[in-house]
Amino acid sequence: MNLNPSADVVTRELRGKVLLVTIDHAPVNALGADVRRGLLAAIEAADAEPAVEAVLIVGAGRNFVAGADIREFGKAPVPPSLPDVCNRIETCAKPVVAAIHGAALGGGLEVALAAHYRLAVDGAKLGLPEVQLGLLPGAGGTQRTPRLIGAQAALDLILSGRHAGAKEAHALGLVDRLGSSGDVLAEGLAYAHELLAAHAPVRRTRDAAALSDRAANLAAVAAARAETVKKARGLFSPMKIVEAVEAAVDQPFEDGLRLERKLFLQCLDSPQRAGLIHAFFAEREVLKAPETRDAKPRALGKIGVVGGGTMGAGIAVAVLDAGLPVTMIERDDASLARGRAHIEKVYDGLIAKGRMSAAAKTDVMTRWSGSISYDALADADLVIEAVFEDMSVKQAVFAELDRVCKAGAVLATNTSYLDIDALAASVARPADVIGLHFFSPANLMKLLEVVVPKQVSADVVATAFELAKKLKKTPVRAGVCDGFIGNRVLAVYRAAADAMMEDGASPYQIDAAVRAFGFPMGPFQVVDLAGGDIGWATRKRRAATRHPQARYVQIADRLCERGWFGQKTGRGFYLYPEGSRSGMPDPEVEAIIETERKRAGITPRNFTDEEIIRRYMAAMINEGANVVHEGIALRPLDVDVTFLYGYGFPRYRGGPMHYADMTGLPTILADIREFAKEDPLFWQPSPLLVELVERGADFASLNQTV
Repeated sequence: MNLNPSADVVTRELRGKVLLVTIDHAPVNALGADVRRGLLAAIEAADAEPAVEAVLIVGAGRNFVAGADIREFGKAPVPPSLPDVCNRIETCAKPVVAAIHGAALGGGLEVALAAHYRLAVDGAKLGLPEVQLGLLPGAGGTQRTPRLIGAQAALDLILSGRHAGAKEAHALGLVDRLGSSGDVLAEGLAYAHELLAAHAPVRRTRDAAALSDRAANLAAVAAARAETVKKARGLFSPMKIVEAVEAAVDQPFEDGLRLERKLFLQCLDSPQRAGLIHAFFAEREVLKAPETRDAKPRALGKIGVVGGGTMGAGIAVAVLDAGLPVTMIERDDASLARGRAHIEKVYDGLIAKGRMSAAAKTDVMTRWSGSISYDALADADLVIEAVFEDMSVKQAVFAELDRVCKAGAVLATNTSYLDIDALAASVARPADVIGLHFFSPANLMKLLEVVVPKQVSADVVATAFELAKKLKKTPVRAGVCDGFIGNRVLAVYRAAADAMMEDGASPYQIDAAVRAFGFPMGPFQVVDLAGGDIGWATRKRRAATRHPQARYVQIADRLCERGWFGQKTGRGFYLYPEGSRSGMPDPEVEAIIETERKRAGITPRNFTDEEIIRRYMAAMINEGANVVHEGIALRPLDVDVTFLYGYGFPRYRGGPMHYADMTGLPTILADIREFAKEDPLFWQPSPLLVELVERGADFASLNQTV
C-alpha cells in the first residue's frame, strides 16, 4: 500500500545544486490534491537541505500544468489549498525557477507566477482562463499578474481567458526568458545554473513594480470595469475579477490575497460556475458517439459543395478555412459567379477589418473551383448538398451525386428538417448518406448536427465527426425526425411564444424577457434575422399533418402575406429603416396582433416577464425531454450543447436540461401541468420528465458515457 501517493505524481531529484521537481500527473498535470502535497513537500525539502541551492519546477509529458483539477470543484476542500502552495513556493529561501512547455493555464500559471524566475519554450501557452468556468484565479493570479505586467495587460488576459504564446508572454513580462530549443528540461537546468553562477537573488513576484504608477493602473481598472459592464451582461465572475485586480493596485499584497479568496469562493458558490463547468464537460462528451467508438473515418482530401447561396457559400468558407480544397456546383454560370462572390465577400470583410491580407485571400481562393457540371465531383471524398429546402429538389441533386461520385464518397445533406432516411432511400448507396446540418452563418456558427439515418455506415458517422474536428465545429449526434434536435425543440418553444403573443404579451416584451434571461436575441428578433418566409414555408409543409385540435397562431402568417419577412425586406415583427439591423417596434404589427386576437376570440391579459420565461423554458425543456426519450438525442447533454452552440442559450446556465435540473424537475413538471389546464394538447408532459420526477432523479443522471 502506497502511504505517500504524492510521491508518484511529484518527484524530486538533485541535479548538482538544483533540486529538480517534476510534476507527472497524466494526462495534463492537473493540480489535484496529490500534486499540491507533492509540491509543498518539495519546497519544504529544498529549504531544509543545505545541498540544494535552487529549485527547478517542470512538467512531465506535453504540459507544464494545464490547470486545477476541476472535478474537485464543489467538493469538500482537501489540504493543502493551491493558494497555500503558491505562497510557500514564493517564500522559499532559495531561487525557484519554473520552466514552462505546453500549457501553463489557470492554477498552472499561478504556480509559475509564484516562482521567482520563469522560462518558456516555443509552443508554450500561458493563460488564466478561469472566467470561462465562472471563476477567477484564486491562488494569487489576480494579485501577482498585475504586479508583474500592470493592471491593463493583466485584466486583458484574465477577463478574456485567452492564451498567450511564449513570445507574447515574454514581451508582456510574464516570463523572463525564452528557451532557444524545445528541450525544456535542459533549458531549465541551464537557466537555474546560470542564475546560481550570477548569485541571482530570490525575487518574489509580490514585490514586482508594475503597479508603481497607481493613477495609470487605476485608470485601466476603471476602463475595464466600464467595458465589462457592457460586454459581460448577466455574468457574475468578470466584475469580481475587476474588483480583485483593483485590490492589487490599491491594497497591500496580503489584503489583496484575502479579498481574492473571498471573491473566488463567491464565484465557486454561484450557479453560473455549475452551469459553465457543465458546459465545459458536455462539449467534450458530445464528441463520443456509438458509431465513432470503433469505426475509422474515411479520407477527407477533397470536398464538394452543391449550392452557392448563403448557406453553401458559408459551408465552403468553413472548408476553405480548414485548408481543404472545395469544388462548388451551381446550375448555371451566373449562379456560380454569385456563389464565388458570396465567398469573396466574407474574405473581403476580413481584409477590411485588418484580419486578413489580400495575399492570404488569394492563396485561399486557389483551393476553390467551380463548375456547372456534377462530373467535377467525380473524385470528391465528401459532398455536402446545400440547395433549396424541398425534398424533390434534394432528391434530384442526390440522383446526380449517385451517378458521378466515386465509390466510398460520403454524400451529405444540409437539410434543416427533411427526412434523411427518405433521401438516403432514393439512391443506390444509402450507407454513404448522412445529414450535416450547419447553422447560419456556417463559417462562424460552431454547432454541426450530425444526423444519423437508419442505413448509414458507422465509418460515415466517424467521417462526419472528423470533418467537424477539421472545421473546428462542435458536432452533436442527432437522430432523424422533423427538425432533428434543435429545430424540433425550437418549433415548440416558438409556438409557446406565439401563444403568449396572441394571449396578450407583445412580441417586444417577450423578446426583452428572453434577452434578460441571457439569450442574445428574442424569438421574434430571430425570426426577422433568419427570414420569416423560411418558417412560413415550414408551416405550410406541416399543415396537412397538423393535429386538427392544435392551436395555430396566424399572426406570423399575416406578416408574411404582406411580404414582411424581416431584416431582408426592411420590416417583419420589427421595422428596419434604411437597412438598419437593429429593429424598432412597429405599431402596424401591434394592430395586426390586436385584429388577430379579436378574430380568435381572445381577451388579452398581462404577462410578467417571469411568467414569460416560465412558459418559454417549460416548452423548451419538455420537448428536449421528448427528444431524449425518443432517442433523437443520445443524452440530455446533447440537447444542452445543441442550444449552447446553435441557439444562443446562455452558457452560464449550462443549457436547457441543466437549467431544468437546477430549477428542479418537480417545479418544471408542476408548471407544465398548470399550463395544461388552458391547452392540454400542447402542454402534454414528456413521459421522461414524469418518470424522472417519480423516481426522484434528474437529467444529469442520464448523461453517462455512450
